[in-house]
Amino acid sequence: MRRLITASLAAVTTLSLLAACGGGDDEASGNKDSSAATIQVGSLYEPQNLDNTAGGGQGVTEALNGNVYEGLFKLTDDGKVEPLLAKDQKVSDDGLTYTFTLQPNVKFQSGKALTSADVKASIEKVTAENSKSARKSNLEVIKSIATPDDSTVVVTLKTRSISFVYNLSYIWVINSAATDLATTADGTGPYKLGEWKRGSTLTLTKFDGYWGTPAKNAGIVFHYFTDATALNNALLTNAVDIVTSEQSPDALAQFKSNSNYKVNNGQGTTKLLLAFNDKVAPFNDVKVRQAITQSIDKKKLLSSIWGEYGTVIGSMVPPSDPWYEDLTSVNAYNPDAAKAVLNGVKFTLDTPSYDPHPTVATFIKSELAKVGVTVTINTISADEWYTKVYQKHDFTATLQEHVNDRDVVWYGNPDFYWGYDNKQVTADIDQAEQATTTDEQTALLKKANEQIAADAASDWLYLYPQIVVASSKLSGYPLNGLNAQFFAYGITKS
Repeated sequence: MRRLITASLAAVTTLSLLAACGGGDDEASGNKDSSAATIQVGSLYEPQNLDNTAGGGQGVTEALNGNVYEGLFKLTDDGKVEPLLAKDQKVSDDGLTYTFTLQPNVKFQSGKALTSADVKASIEKVTAENSKSARKSNLEVIKSIATPDDSTVVVTLKTRSISFVYNLSYIWVINSAATDLATTADGTGPYKLGEWKRGSTLTLTKFDGYWGTPAKNAGIVFHYFTDATALNNALLTNAVDIVTSEQSPDALAQFKSNSNYKVNNGQGTTKLLLAFNDKVAPFNDVKVRQAITQSIDKKKLLSSIWGEYGTVIGSMVPPSDPWYEDLTSVNAYNPDAAKAVLNGVKFTLDTPSYDPHPTVATFIKSELAKVGVTVTINTISADEWYTKVYQKHDFTATLQEHVNDRDVVWYGNPDFYWGYDNKQVTADIDQAEQATTTDEQTALLKKANEQIAADAASDWLYLYPQIVVASSKLSGYPLNGLNAQFFAYGITKS
């Protein structure tokens, strides 16, 4: 199972009311009332646990974000920020104080009324010392949180943050009195948690007390599979209605040629990285990083894994980001030039055990052998990766996916696991965060990204495609899956 690393950065957008949509049709029971349908969803990403501050992984975001839990704001499937539990916001002239008024008459699935104290506790849960949320650093800008009454939250920042509202879209508002959130859930969303059968299914049932526009289906069942073939077979036999993210491109032909299915190629944000530890030899030498980058044929790699799908992008910034530039010409494939620098270099590559990492690691080892580099592959589990690489920084090079859009800002943090430290890049990223206009922010982040690419801070192998395969009877499902979320309340079945 993949564990994807996530972070965020974006501009503040204007407030507008959110309207949830959805629908369904319970064909199995012969019920023609679309609201009675339960949608069967197939996924490879079962949660590690149900707490997104405790290392729940991609699966917990996919299942619960927007479905069971909501935030003050929501990141839509097309990358816009819209208000959700925040009915209104006011920002002080100096950009340091945000006052949020909560939507009225909101209840948690347990029946408890939402208050400002719940919002405060939810933010503090993410920023707590023991939080494993990758978004914790984005909220270090918070100086204080006040709750003058039950419907008002006042957040004071240490410095201006153009991304603050966007970052709040990642904060799940939880019942502050709830316990054991690793195995239970109590949110304000259109579904409540049903039964979780580990290794099999996770059920969401319609929450009749939902404060907003209710889901137009009876519920969702996530079916979890350990390999893409079994998942595709489940879709072919109607055991599931939709696959959230297709991971077997060779299987797509059987769906493309069948009118009972629709293959959707959305716009993904997941980057596969060969991440160097820039603080240790040999990757503390920028010339070595550049030469390694020049030695790997990314187009050949992408084609071998994804065929005609996916994109080579040359940096951490996908095309959906406002500061995207095509940087594939920077440190482009040139093994002859690289060989003079690299001949005799050796390193260990820590490789997660789940697909496609072992295949990619073998490809990299073969490519680098051509330029005189010896690679030792060390295969580790997702949990080992998190502890060894992400927490302890005990590695030389590793493979990992980074799922979020607008996460190039991590290269401005020299304490992040890959250890890239360029003071001008850090200054540009910090200045971009304090920008007063999105144009200023975009210009600074383009400048920073160009330097990061030139320094080969990492080797960005390719951008994953976002392929959703569904029964042709379904509509209203998300296509882009930004940051691994999968809003289910809009799915209809005819």
